[in-house]
Amino acid sequence: MPALTRRRALQGLAAAALPTAFAARAHHGWSSFDLDRPIYLEGKAVSVKWQNPHVELRLERPAALALPATGLRAQAFPSRPITIIVPWPAGGSTDRHHRALADIASKMLNQQIVINNQPGGGGTNGPGSMGLNARPDGYTLSQYPMGMLRIPHMQKVAWHPLNDFTFVIGITGYTFGFVVRADSPFKTFNDYIEAARKEPGKINYGSTGTGTSPHLLMEEVAAAAKVELNHVPFKGNADQMQALLGGHVMAASDATGWDKFVDAGQMRLLVTFGDQRTKRWPNVPTAKDLGYNVVSNSPYGLVGPKGMDPAIVKALHDAFKKAIDDPAHAAILDQLNQAPWYKSSDDYRQWATETFTKERALIVFLLA
Repeated sequence: MPALTRRRALQGLAAAALPTAFAARAHHGWSSFDLDRPIYLEGKAVSVKWQNPHVELRLERPAALALPATGLRAQAFPSRPITIIVPWPAGGSTDRHHRALADIASKMLNQQIVINNQPGGGGTNGPGSMGLNARPDGYTLSQYPMGMLRIPHMQKVAWHPLNDFTFVIGITGYTFGFVVRADSPFKTFNDYIEAARKEPGKINYGSTGTGTSPHLLMEEVAAAAKVELNHVPFKGNADQMQALLGGHVMAASDATGWDKFVDAGQMRLLVTFGDQRTKRWPNVPTAKDLGYNVVSNSPYGLVGPKGMDPAIVKALHDAFKKAIDDPAHAAILDQLNQAPWYKSSDDYRQWATETFTKERALIVFLLA
């Protein structure tokens, strides 16, 4: 029996070990087996007997023969659909991006990729729960927002932002902007700031959650302008946009989930927070243009639970790298006005490690 065929035949068999040879029997009833955790056996096949409905396979196990279980798992991966957790509500910019990315990457992996929206905790509930509870088998991944590197500096969390995760690939960053309704009395960003100066604590704005980039960059602006703003956190872009359209908040700080409302004339974009003005809205000033040294793009990528097989990490990385290089992916980034931000698995972890340290200084400054 060829070695590779023999090894594949061993997956899923239950075994009873003997000193020099042992028998492995497969039963036609699978109710007592965990199909997600195959049993890998080592040895040379010395006999095979068919005793309907059972198979008896006898193996001899030389010390020099080792079964590359890790390699076999990687060769078979993925054998079922992969889930990507998006820790924001459906319909927002992050959700739109990941659904498009999943569609492209599914073709690279020859498997369906399912989006699972798990909003809450400023984008940390979904990945945090995955890091603590999901199997490190490559079938559960999550978007990893900047809040994962900030929230632990602000409150106690059950997960560690570095040690509980396997970093797969860095993908892109946001374009943040500040919007009001089209009928708002605030025609410019300076109008909004001056109103806050006249009525401290009464001028509000929404964001996608406490500790998120849209929240903290506005707190940086408020500190620089010496004004007090009233922050209203939401679970994500979709519910925040509806609150703004409904008049429940005066303004919103967020990524480009507001783009369609701006283009439709329902909202007015007052300022963006990139290093340069956007191609799509070139007449809208940046915060830097207005004298605020506030720039943010909040990069993100995909992570899995800690302890993932390096071969599976590579398979995922390579597939998603092809996906983000695909013209269809470039098109969705253009729609969202987002720039590519590719990081290899190792570079992504290094960036996260360095950023976790840097974010502590920002949090200390803003909370002082």
